[in-house]
Amino acid sequence: KGPGVHRRAEGFVCCRAREKARPKWGNPMQFLLICVSYAVGLGNVWRFPYLCQMYGGGSFLVPYIIMLIVEGMPLLYLELAVGQRMRQGSIGAWRTISPYLSGVGIASLVVSFLVSVYYNVINTWAVWYLFHSFQDPLPWSVCPLNGNRTGYDEECEKASSTQYFWYRKTLNISPSIQENGNVQWESALCLTLAWLIVYLCILRGTESTGKVVYFTASLPYCVLIIYLVRGLTLHGATNGLVYMFTPKIKELANPKAWINAATQIFFSLGLGCGGLIAFASYNEPSNNCQKHAIIVSIINSSTAIFSCIVTFSIYGFKATFNYENCLNKVILLLTNSFDLEDGFLTASNLEEVKDYLASTYPSKYSEVFPHIRNCSLESELNTAVQGTGLAFIVYTEAIKNMEVSQLWSVLYFFMLLTLGMGSMVGTGTAILTPLTDSKVISSYLPKEAISGLVCLVNCAIGMLFTMEAGNYWFDIFNDYAATLSLLLIVLVETIAVCYVYGLKRFESDLQAMTGHALNWYWKAMWAFVSPVLIVGLFIFYLSDYILTGTLQYQAWDATQGHVVTKDYPPYALAVIGLLVASSTMCIPLVALGTFVKRHFRKK
Repeated sequence: KGPGVHRRAEGFVCCRAREKARPKWGNPMQFLLICVSYAVGLGNVWRFPYLCQMYGGGSFLVPYIIMLIVEGMPLLYLELAVGQRMRQGSIGAWRTISPYLSGVGIASLVVSFLVSVYYNVINTWAVWYLFHSFQDPLPWSVCPLNGNRTGYDEECEKASSTQYFWYRKTLNISPSIQENGNVQWESALCLTLAWLIVYLCILRGTESTGKVVYFTASLPYCVLIIYLVRGLTLHGATNGLVYMFTPKIKELANPKAWINAATQIFFSLGLGCGGLIAFASYNEPSNNCQKHAIIVSIINSSTAIFSCIVTFSIYGFKATFNYENCLNKVILLLTNSFDLEDGFLTASNLEEVKDYLASTYPSKYSEVFPHIRNCSLESELNTAVQGTGLAFIVYTEAIKNMEVSQLWSVLYFFMLLTLGMGSMVGTGTAILTPLTDSKVISSYLPKEAISGLVCLVNCAIGMLFTMEAGNYWFDIFNDYAATLSLLLIVLVETIAVCYVYGLKRFESDLQAMTGHALNWYWKAMWAFVSPVLIVGLFIFYLSDYILTGTLQYQAWDATQGHVVTKDYPPYALAVIGLLVASSTMCIPLVALGTFVKRHFRKK
């Protein structure tokens, strides 16, 4: 055998000796569950159904599954393999491959920190809604009375009771991002509670997270199954399911459908954040991470499709309810205006009677016509909503019309909270692992203190999102803190493994660790297909930002009862630039710093 093999064998012996003190998962199931809990998050519940609705219903599954095979599974396996081979967090793992790549791990750490700052705000809102779900009636089911109690609140009447509760009672939102307003103490308390829960979950690293994931990974599925059974029994559920599963084949020719499928796969698996590398670093070196990568990918995508079925059954109920309510209002209006006999006008003969009234009583019908709403089930189903709008407005609209609405509300928001907490535990691990791996930090502070400081700093910064303009800043972080950064990070990761460390060398390392040879599929995806896809996505997002011109946001107009589009002010644009640069610039700057340091050392 050549000297290279002996050096590699010695390396593994040294690695195993060094890692004897490193914490490990209690069993492989804990590792699998934390990966599932991290990957399966709120995006599966509120973004995937929106994409199905926008891009052809059932036909969207074609690009989605293809992107899972050529992008999702290979990149997930790559990160798990790197973490398991290097046995360190994101910073240490990439530094081991090359000192010039330390910036990749730092960039991942920065992205995870930025994501955790705003992501836990969603859990804050879930806690707020969960507390209010025990009231009877639900506080978002009816509009409140105005100041002199002579009618309903004007803003609520112009919008809806669910929109009013979200924008006014939950956010107390300001008219624009320039008007920051005050911190909302109720939201601040809920945010503090949310961070306290996260701290208790990540307090002792793998010891605590390994136990928590049994709960955060399994409970959402129990609630989804309960909701599926309830959803399928709701009136109009079939309308939503037919709408979802009816394929629009022409959408397969739409490049945006493929781009959004690739994006959904990429971000839902949590690639580039360092979490997957951190999880795998606590594995036994002999663990079959290839099998786990395939299982996690399939579970993540299956959950997205399953939650889509649940969402569309409820969406169909809501659309049918609104459609029939609209018809009843039109019938009541025409019956009273033309003194028709009660029960004569029905949904089946409405159009026929309208034509008769218009021809027989043209002058009177023209007076009534402006008040007649155009009722359409198709238009109700076509209303595409994602993100917080789907979770806190559309779902609550449906829940308030269900029987025993308090029970369904508690279940729904408890599920949202566990999904959010599962992702937060993973993100917290991604931050803590490189920090606790650092000898400088861990020599001065115990693990519990490091966890506490991370949560405290995040909570303090997160108070920004509890202000009256907080939701606008939340959208900025959500849209710009991670998108371009993660694409760049994962691109550099694949190039680093295949062309810096060497694909053949990495292949032999994996075979020595797990005893399994790397087949042609993984090598082809890592070396060529996945990097080309990432470059394509990166170019698309970059050109989209450039072609968009002045970046805009949706502001709530209380006088009109709906959102309006406004331009971001210059300082908000500066913050957006800073968010993108804070992580992406770590890669070239650290590489440059390492080069200069080595250059002066040689001298």
